[in-house]
Order: sequence, then C-alpha cells, then structure tokens
Amino acid sequence: MILPILIHPDPRLKKTCDAVADLSDDRLALAKDMLATMYDAPGVGLAAPQVGVLERLIVLDCVKDGDPEPLVMFNPEILASSDETNVYEEGCLSIPEQFAEVTRPKEVRVGWIDEKGNPQEKDFDGLWATCVQHEIDHLNGKLFIDYLGPMKRQMMTRKSQKLKRERARV
Repeated sequence: MILPILIHPDPRLKKTCDAVADLSDDRLALAKDMLATMYDAPGVGLAAPQVGVLERLIVLDCVKDGDPEPLVMFNPEILASSDETNVYEEGCLSIPEQFAEVTRPKEVRVGWIDEKGNPQEKDFDGLWATCVQHEIDHLNGKLFIDYLGPMKRQMMTRKSQKLKRERARV
C-alpha cells in the first residue's frame, strides 16, 4: 500500500523516534509499505517519521540501474564514520522538488536489525553512505536543510509551505 508522505514543515518530522521494540507483523507490513511508497515516489530512501510513524525504521535502495537492492533497517545506528567527506546534492521526499549540496562523511559503518530480527553491520560509501545518513537523521528529527545556512533553509521552508498549501487545495 502506498502511504502518504508528510511534507515539511510538519512537527512529526522534527521529533526523535523511539526504538522498535519487536518485529511484529504490523511493523514488517509497514516496512513493505514504506518500500512500495519509496519506489512509487520515486526516491532512494524513506524513514518512518516521513509517513507519520515515530519509530526507528528506514528503507533504502540506491541502485539506479539494474536489479533493486532494497534494504530494511530497524533501529539503525552509525557505528563509525570516516574523516573524509563527500558532497552530494540531496533531496527529500518530505521537501519535494528542492535540492542542496550537503557535506557528510564519505564512509560509514551502520548497525541495524533486519526483517528476520538478526543484527547486521555493514560499511557504506558513496550514495549509499549519504542516503543511510540522511535517513538516520530523520529518526533523530533532523532534515537535510538543517545542514544549510539560515537564509537557504528559510527559503526552502517557505517553498515547501507553499507547495503544501497548494496540495491541500487539490
């Protein structure tokens, strides 16, 4: 099922999410729906707070060409990050049609629980590293525009507010 995506500014996007206590059928179904929503949008990542669920769950798939490689992460956390950085032009499904360059660690090691309840750990680099950091930020109430200067952030927030009002009229 395709879920509605919250648009910034929405107070739920600025909240810190709770840990997922157990992998119930409802949570597994939510992860499946989030993947469907992400692919439909289309995007390369989606965090539970973006669909109004304040729990530590993200989905991502940074494969642009070729077979999809969906990843579902419950309670993801960055365990280590490189001193070397990368700059990527980031966007967000909750801040549609707006992009900005963001500097983040080039490589990160992430730990999480998979859909079967097994602990996982993996090193990510490039777009995957940027995406997983972006989505984990959502779980901590942080948006990519929070990395920008105040004027650019305000401008993007105003554009998002306008888009949100226009969509509400439809």
